[in-house]
Amino acid sequence: MLPVVALRAKKSKDVTQGKHCKIIFTPSGRQGVVEVGVNLLQAARQIGVDIDSVCGGRAMCGRCQIDVAEGVFDKHGVSSSPAHLSKPTITETRYADKRNLVQGRRLACQCEVVDDLVIDVPAASQMHQQLIRKAADNRHVEVNPPSRLCFIEVREPDMHEPSGDLRRLAEALMEQWPERMSVSSSADVTADLSVLKQVQATLRKANWQVTVVLRDGTHIAAVMPGLKTQILGVAIDIGSTTMSAQICDMNSGEILAVSGMMNPQIRFGEDLMSRVSYGFMNKEGADELTKAVQDGLQQLIATAAVKQNLDVQDIFEIVLVGNPVMHHLVLGIDPVELGGAPFALTFDTAFNCAAHEIGLDLNVATRVYVLPCIAGHVGADAAGAVLAEAPHISEAMTLLIDVGTNAEIILGNRHHLMAASSPTGPAFEGAQISAGQRAAVGAIERVRINPNSYEPRFKVIGSDYWSDSLEFQEDVKKTGITGICGSGIIEILAEMYLSGIISEDGVINGELSSKTKRIEKTGRTFPYRVTNQIAITQTDVRAIQLAKAALYAGFRLLMDKMGVKKVDKIMLAGAFGTHIDPKYAMILGMVPDCALDNVIAAGNSAGAGARMALLSLTARAEIEKTVRHIEKIETAIEPSFQDHFVRAMAFPHKTDPYLLLGAEIKLPPRELIDNTVSASSHTERKRTGRRTRINKT
Repeated sequence: MLPVVALRAKKSKDVTQGKHCKIIFTPSGRQGVVEVGVNLLQAARQIGVDIDSVCGGRAMCGRCQIDVAEGVFDKHGVSSSPAHLSKPTITETRYADKRNLVQGRRLACQCEVVDDLVIDVPAASQMHQQLIRKAADNRHVEVNPPSRLCFIEVREPDMHEPSGDLRRLAEALMEQWPERMSVSSSADVTADLSVLKQVQATLRKANWQVTVVLRDGTHIAAVMPGLKTQILGVAIDIGSTTMSAQICDMNSGEILAVSGMMNPQIRFGEDLMSRVSYGFMNKEGADELTKAVQDGLQQLIATAAVKQNLDVQDIFEIVLVGNPVMHHLVLGIDPVELGGAPFALTFDTAFNCAAHEIGLDLNVATRVYVLPCIAGHVGADAAGAVLAEAPHISEAMTLLIDVGTNAEIILGNRHHLMAASSPTGPAFEGAQISAGQRAAVGAIERVRINPNSYEPRFKVIGSDYWSDSLEFQEDVKKTGITGICGSGIIEILAEMYLSGIISEDGVINGELSSKTKRIEKTGRTFPYRVTNQIAITQTDVRAIQLAKAALYAGFRLLMDKMGVKKVDKIMLAGAFGTHIDPKYAMILGMVPDCALDNVIAAGNSAGAGARMALLSLTARAEIEKTVRHIEKIETAIEPSFQDHFVRAMAFPHKTDPYLLLGAEIKLPPRELIDNTVSASSHTERKRTGRRTRINKT
């Protein structure tokens, strides 16, 4: 039986009293029976359809726009027409003349129901809009932010009824915005001291018409004169190397501005442990690190706002994600305990504080929400990636890898999730590589090597041409060829392996120096020269071998613990994961054997998760619950980690045949022999003196 909306109809020459009609709302599919003459916005809310409005039905904000479907809808047994709504009011016509109102659309707050209707609520008018998590992901996220704007008219003080301005403000909220309140009495509504200091002057200046920033349905965070329609939030990913920010419209979820910058802490050390050591060795070291990152955040937010002419005073919500060390430092917590076993976090739950408490000069009411950490070396950034990629709701056995100085690894599905970190070091980001650099204009990012002539061709960031094209030299004059970034390093080593320049053990073949000028003897080794200034040395190869072996050992350890031999889906997250070619990552053994189509560059998953948590209280509750059920594995105390590490030094691996990869790409011939002395096999091998042959490929 359809619900009857018990709303008193206003008298109108367009309606007939005492009758009822049926309304169906799309895309929600909700429907109900209402009395003829009822205001459409009120009817929608009674039926449970969230049509957005800031002005409270005064035709000022224009957020409650709707479309009326026309025709006979047999499925619902109704006939719908624009004529089944009351005629446009003078107020509505005035709004349409002055503001943007699409032809044929109406403002729900100005309409009265005359007859049966099918109403379509556009995405921009949905209060709980559906935000697509990923382009390739059908899952949607309800835009349900913690802070909402509510325009209200406050009753003026009366000599015969003494009451404070705050009480009458709260009463106005309860009366005019009951659907947004989560308390039953105006006495339960709270306010910040900053609000109390200004509320009287603001109310009188605004002639008792103000916009309230209502947080969590209970708390008055700010009171602003007149109608205010824009409220902003910022999602920030604090990486050890770079930081990024997304300023979002908290009503629609739309990204309005983005910015990125180097983490200013980098001057204290390239990697996290160097920074922890700096804080430990210097008396004011931790404070210096904290001030550097907090000042960086202020600059990051300001830069994004300036790009789109946004006012930082409109920012009321900030969400932060970062690895455990960055998580602690941005909050002003000394991370020294994270520098050694047992890698204890100060706290691992989600956290809320005022923005000014972490040194940000923004609106006094701006709040900061920090996602929970998973473990001592698996931080809030990994939690953000889990929220964005959602392995916890999938049947597929998913491996999520955020490649960085310290790789964070998540494995599992909706039945069980495990997490670990692996010390890959900064080699993948270009550090510790002779010609390595960060991904910037002029850096080599793509490489191909002719297997017969051993000649390379490459692309650099900032140019669309390959180096063997006629246009290349002219095009790169403005940028130069400055070095080789992480994706370029991965590709060139994989191409060197495929063409026989390096062996499966990572040794550059010096005998080829007689066949190509690209390989030249330097001391006891044979670097491979890409350009006159850029070469790949034996030391460079070893640095990548060590990094990728640590990565392999980390995810293989989780696979052993999970009891799985293969994964269904691999997601490479982070800035590095965005640009890496999955094929080349698999050739080097950076990811397990898997169908290449199931290896996905996920992009900045941590930042995507931060944005979801910014826009949705539901998403915050989801990740807080999920993190509590992730099993943490500490690689440092697992004996088999070292065994996996040693075997993974080979390309792609000493004993893993990589059959799926081999079916798609012709790999150099390998003899899969396990000569690793592990703790479990040490006694047997010592007795027989034999190595165990696994397979041939």
